[in-house]
Amino acid sequence: MGLELYLDLLSQPCRAVYIFAEKNGIPFELRSVDLRKGQHLSDVFAQVNPRQKVPALKGGLHTFPHPSCPPLPHSMAILLYLARKYKAQACVDEYLAWQHTTLRRNCFQVLWHKVMLPVYLGEPVSPEMLTATLAELDVTLQVLEDKFLQNEAFLAGSHISLADLIAITELMNPVGAGRRVFEGRPKLAAWHQCVEAAVGEVLFQEAHEVILKAKDSQAADPTIKRKLMPRVLSMIQ
Repeated sequence: MGLELYLDLLSQPCRAVYIFAEKNGIPFELRSVDLRKGQHLSDVFAQVNPRQKVPALKGGLHTFPHPSCPPLPHSMAILLYLARKYKAQACVDEYLAWQHTTLRRNCFQVLWHKVMLPVYLGEPVSPEMLTATLAELDVTLQVLEDKFLQNEAFLAGSHISLADLIAITELMNPVGAGRRVFEGRPKLAAWHQCVEAAVGEVLFQEAHEVILKAKDSQAADPTIKRKLMPRVLSMIQ
């Protein structure tokens, strides 16, 4: 069985997996899952990933102990699996341990508080909550610069790594929400340019086309909204 990746490029982890696979020439079949249409909540997709989340990987697990090993549902597990299987650089453990509860959380909250809740789901967000969310992101960006980027071209040294790919796809969430995260941060802006150049402008823009149009999202169908709201609230709190 060939490698199948179940993705929606609105999702940051999906963009990271997509760019990583494309950039490293990993052969795969793209299976699109439209989150805004609730396709991840369908019974059909539940057979692929019982957690009903993207990204998901299916097939290509013949190196695992048993051929019936279930699909990998966790984005970091998928990225590390691909990195190890295809011998790509992945020595970024310290950054990966830090980002999941900091940069990822902050960028996700900015996207939802600025765009997805008020525009897509029609749920108001108070100015106080939005101000607090943006302030928290600014603190995290300072840590990203001071602790991880420092004076290097990339987060793990002089060459692009999995850490850079994950970080840039996270930061494109607030960019897609209209937040200019690179303004006033010359080191971060220079890093952004280095990462985009290393990935390639065409692939970079292709992967982020959906998120950069997030502000234009149509209002959710009421049925889909009822299904999504409990999940969304649990993720952004």
